[in-house]
Amino acid sequence: MLTYTKSVLKRVSFDSRLFCKELQKACKVLLPHELEELMTWLIKYIEKKPELQHCMLLIK
Repeated sequence: MLTYTKSVLKRVSFDSRLFCKELQKACKVLLPHELEELMTWLIKYIEKKPELQHCMLLIK
C-alpha cells in the first residue's frame, strides 16, 4: 500500500490541494510503520517542491 500511495502522491503533486487530500487518505489506511516510512520519503520529496510543504502539517 505504501508504494501505491507514493505513486499517487507523485502523480497529484502538481496540485497542492489534491496532494493534501491524498495524503490525508493515506494517513487513514497506512500502518504506523508505513506512516513513518512515508514521512521520511515526504521530507525528501518536498524539498524540491516547497509549495507542498504545508501539507506536512496534516500528518503531524
